Amino acid sequence: MERPFDVVALGELLIDFTENGVSGQGNPLFEANPGGAPCNVLAMLCSLGRRCAFIGKVGDDLFGRQLRTAAAEVGIDTGALILDGAAHTTLAFVKTLPNGDRDFSFYRDPGADMLLRADELPEERIRRARIFHFGTLSMTHPGVREATRRAAALAREGGALLSFDPNLRPPLWESLELAREQILWGLGQSDIVKISDNELEFLTGETDLDAGAAVLRRQFPRIRLLNVTNGPGGSLRFAGDARAFVPAFLLGGTIETTGAGDTFCACVLSHVLEYGLDAMDGERLAGMLRFANAAAYLVTTRKGALRVMPSRAEVEALLASCPEK
Repeated sequence: MERPFDVVALGELLIDFTENGVSGQGNPLFEANPGGAPCNVLAMLCSLGRRCAFIGKVGDDLFGRQLRTAAAEVGIDTGALILDGAAHTTLAFVKTLPNGDRDFSFYRDPGADMLLRADELPEERIRRARIFHFGTLSMTHPGVREATRRAAALAREGGALLSFDPNLRPPLWESLELAREQILWGLGQSDIVKISDNELEFLTGETDLDAGAAVLRRQFPRIRLLNVTNGPGGSLRFAGDARAFVPAFLLGGTIETTGAGDTFCACVLSHVLEYGLDAMDGERLAGMLRFANAAAYLVTTRKGALRVMPSRAEVEALLASCPEK
């Protein structure tokens, strides 16, 4: 089967309003950055030379048109992006806290991304992807949840690998129990998973990353590549009997961490596209982690994410300047 796209992703494309100083009156200033986890992943993949397409909805408004343009400019195919006149584009205001954590305020009730329906899916595009990537913001409400589940089934029918990032955002869920239920469903569908330390603890109750990963791997044997990110604590990767840990790049200059996990996830998927899932020994896992950690660090030194993803040359230059000890 001809596969025109390396990665097809479904989910949210939204505006991240990130802090950008204060006005002369002392009021906070926010910059309207294009974002949304699935499209951030695709943007980094495009930067690495992969062919990518996005499926989702934005409002037929100023921000929706801005997002369509931004996604196309970085190389993402937007042929399946719907502009909906019935709802506005989702907005997220992101405040960076002193400890580096982020506080999100969403304007999304409803947001256009919530209104994607199963009968609007480009079925052949999904079936012919090499990898189908999704998260949980497209599972917070019944209609878009049905569309996500249908898309995952189509991808599996077509022989694609399924990639999943829970990307838990508690304010968007009716309850954390519903969020847990949908995350567990996503884990049960997926070959490749990227999960953060706090999401791992939320699901397993384990604060030790190895112990939490072991719980997930026992519960979901379909997962062939499990990636656990721990911010400044580095990242872990598990594939078969192989395990690898690589520390984070702590070189200073971090502005904000929005998009770091998405950048990391994209590098993982690019590596899988290059080498497959059957060639994941410890050395290759470590190399993949190091590249992904370097790329994630670079994006934290820039405002926004989707439009400022690092190139392969930039990542390789950073790696060359920081030899392994």
